[in-house]
Amino acid sequence: MAVVVFLLLWQLSGTLGWVNPLLLPSLGEVFSTALDLAENGYRQSSLWHHIGISVARAGFAFLMAIVIGVPVGLIMGRSKWLSALLDPFVQFLRPLPKIALIPLVILWFGIDEGAKFFLIFISTLLSILVGSAAAVLNVSHNRLRAAATLGANRRQIFWHVILPNALPEVFTTIRLAIGIGWTSLIAAEMVAADSGLGWMVINAGTYLRTDIVMLGIFLLGLLGYLFDAVLVILQRKLVPWAGKEA
Repeated sequence: MAVVVFLLLWQLSGTLGWVNPLLLPSLGEVFSTALDLAENGYRQSSLWHHIGISVARAGFAFLMAIVIGVPVGLIMGRSKWLSALLDPFVQFLRPLPKIALIPLVILWFGIDEGAKFFLIFISTLLSILVGSAAAVLNVSHNRLRAAATLGANRRQIFWHVILPNALPEVFTTIRLAIGIGWTSLIAAEMVAADSGLGWMVINAGTYLRTDIVMLGIFLLGLLGYLFDAVLVILQRKLVPWAGKEA
């Protein structure tokens, strides 16, 4: 109901002239723009190409951040020496605005896809490392002592006690990290890009095409929501005990 009221007010603000269309185009105008871009594209590239390239850039970076970040983070939670080695760098880089890294990233990787991948990857990876390590540390010590008392070795304790108890929190961490990584897409596509939703929003803004900017923002939000929805489904399938008492 709240969404319907919001959309109605948005449309009325444009049709009744409550807000300058340059600042906030009506919902109908944004919808018409979406149909036009779906048919004719934007700047010699189809709308689907812009969507696909952004999803591909972010999706690959997310996958690599998860594949690397989760195991390393879990080990950090169990290994004091690895945590002491990596944690200072992680905690220094994690709050650093990733847009500040753009000049350095261009020097390191040039202006090709590697620079865009790195910005999204590092934004996602750092949060996954911190969250995965914390998930291990939050496992109940009583359960660990009980498993050790029953004769479980370190490997068995990890696979049968630590991992099942940490996975729900790890999935929550991944969801939050991907949200952070997705917001870095705009910064990543500022690096000499000529396609992608982030680039489309920035480029349209320079020409005062607020309707295209609003459409791009909507699509970015929708795709971010879909990424999160996929993770929720995976969590329910892979970690069905999440939120339930053991």
